[in-house]
Amino acid sequence: MEFIDYYKILEIDKKASQADIKKAYRKLARKLHPDLNPNDKTAQEKFQRVNEANEVLSDPEKRKKYDQYGKDWEHADAFEEAKKNQRSSSTGNRRTYSSAGGTNEDFSDFFESMFGGAGGGFSSGGRQRHTQFKGQDLNATLKLNLLDILEDQKQTLDLGVKKIRITIPAGVEDGQTIKITGYGGEGVNGGPKGDLYLTFDVNNNTSFQRVGNDLYKNESISLYDAILGSSIEVKTLTGKVKLKVKPETQNDTKVKLKGKGMPVYKKKGTYGDLYITYKVTMPTNLSDKEKELFKQLSELG
Repeated sequence: MEFIDYYKILEIDKKASQADIKKAYRKLARKLHPDLNPNDKTAQEKFQRVNEANEVLSDPEKRKKYDQYGKDWEHADAFEEAKKNQRSSSTGNRRTYSSAGGTNEDFSDFFESMFGGAGGGFSSGGRQRHTQFKGQDLNATLKLNLLDILEDQKQTLDLGVKKIRITIPAGVEDGQTIKITGYGGEGVNGGPKGDLYLTFDVNNNTSFQRVGNDLYKNESISLYDAILGSSIEVKTLTGKVKLKVKPETQNDTKVKLKGKGMPVYKKKGTYGDLYITYKVTMPTNLSDKEKELFKQLSELG
């Protein structure tokens, strides 16, 4: 498997703090979000990579394994266990291991013998050792509508050879990939099962534009409401709310409805915001009397 530099993808240093990682992810997610780049396949692929990098680096345990083992970080537990067994069974022919960033050739040989090397091998007592291999990882795509992810929901996935039932957290992103441990192919020689990588294809079937956890929507108001002020009803994803339009509201005025955006992924009870932009519509088919009144107004100015 090719090495992917997650730090480079998020445009951060290897010493970046968790706050730096979060900030970098939000910045790139907004920039590359599929809703803002509907016809840009490259941007969509980069968005998936950004999600993948954040999934690993925002988790301290995963980040530690990634920093030590690089592209093989997902096999870290197996490596550690095998190294432990190797040390305990070794008699006089002791081998040393360094981190993935080191230059110790023995460590590379160890990786080969564990995953794709000389198949089998022998223990110090001369008995054949059957190397355990992790099962094949599986990839699947789940199509959802935006309204489907406002709450946690259970879904049954048909993987062909079996069906599994999972809970999908509210607020998943379009293009986001999550790992479901142990739901891949069967291991070899008693090795662990592979993992399932599930990518979400979220169709925005609403009039709202989604950017991260926030929603955006244009709302038309009449010239009279803009000048004199008014009370209007605005639709949100969870129902209607009343808004007061202030007198002399200008075109493109933006108001924020706090907590009326998308649910935040894996943060129960936390929501983004909804931003409403007022679009003032000009009156048409004016009567002669209305035109005369506007003329009088212009003369007053």
